[in-house]
Amino acid sequence: MPPSWKGLLVGGLLPALLFGVTGILQKAAGRAGAGVGPYLLCTGAGVALVGAAFAVARLDNAVSWRAGLLAGGVGASWGLGMALVLIALTRFATPLSKLAPLYNLNTLVVVLLALVVYAEWRDVHLAKLIAGAALVVLGGILVANA
Repeated sequence: MPPSWKGLLVGGLLPALLFGVTGILQKAAGRAGAGVGPYLLCTGAGVALVGAAFAVARLDNAVSWRAGLLAGGVGASWGLGMALVLIALTRFATPLSKLAPLYNLNTLVVVLLALVVYAEWRDVHLAKLIAGAALVVLGGILVANA
């Protein structure tokens, strides 16, 4: 298997499965009565345990102040997003099957920002990317209106 395919498996398909399970667990936690603050604290504890396991395994322990601050930003933006999802699930009884496709439109935000910030527009086929993005938007609209 070529390294590029391994990267897509390890960084794409497996996380997609894990993030899918995350949505189910998030709704279950909300149904079990988790408030937003305690939910995020418990989620953070889970993330810390995974981080500790990777640190103990010593797969890659490189860090700098800048990297640490950026990683903190990752946690803050992800945490706020997950808090809002939990609020939608618990307070507004939004069906997860409609909500997940909408919050996963984040892929378009990432693609747009990566094209600009990291100049990835040089390395992609823009016509295919635009067509794929249009299909993602169409899928989000269809699912939200289902």
